Amino acid sequence: MKFGVVVFPGSNCDHDAFYAIDNILKKPVEFIWHQSQDLANCDAMILPGGFAYGDYLRTGAIARFSPVMKSVSKFAKSGGMVLGVCNGFQILLEVGLLPGAMMRNSGLRFICRRVYIRVEQTDTPFSNAATKGQILKIPIAHSDGNYTCDQDTLRDLEKNRQVIFRYTTPQGTDDAAGNPNGSTANIAGICNRERNVAGLMPHPERAVECALDSADGLVIFRSMVEALVGAAKATA
Repeated sequence: MKFGVVVFPGSNCDHDAFYAIDNILKKPVEFIWHQSQDLANCDAMILPGGFAYGDYLRTGAIARFSPVMKSVSKFAKSGGMVLGVCNGFQILLEVGLLPGAMMRNSGLRFICRRVYIRVEQTDTPFSNAATKGQILKIPIAHSDGNYTCDQDTLRDLEKNRQVIFRYTTPQGTDDAAGNPNGSTANIAGICNRERNVAGLMPHPERAVECALDSADGLVIFRSMVEALVGAAKATA
């Protein structure tokens, strides 16, 4: 298996994602430049956090037109595994691989701190190594992380079990105290209907070692590895 980490001008978590895969999980990983349409035969793609192209309009609006996203979109639509983190999540929304949109945080301020998210579904390649209801401590760092969608979209997300992570309190309750940015229905991460594309605002790549105060982010990356191993066995 091989992971690809897309690098946009302004990416600032690409090396963190690379480190998590290479140094912690010991799996092959390669950087993919934004101007390339060659995904280097990768089995899973990660769109990292940062400020792609400066985000001068709205987050991800320019990145959606980059050459690499044509290939990522084609890869995703053919069943390839794609994870978007923070800015990567925003790009997936802009390119239409995930439903909804991002707005400014409800407090209109940049937030950089640890939050708690609850695992809502475990039948995805991004959460299969977790247990349903498991609470993960993972940091956020964003100004535009307020996930927003209309009621019809929210109804579809709930019906199809596409909400895979929700902001919560350390105790796992659903009150507003655990929601750092005003996100609709406390949504921290979603997947598409086919369950091969996911995005979340918290940064799992910043929580992969106990020295970082949490290694909970490894649950997400280990899930991806297990899904790839399972897929390889199924086709062997």
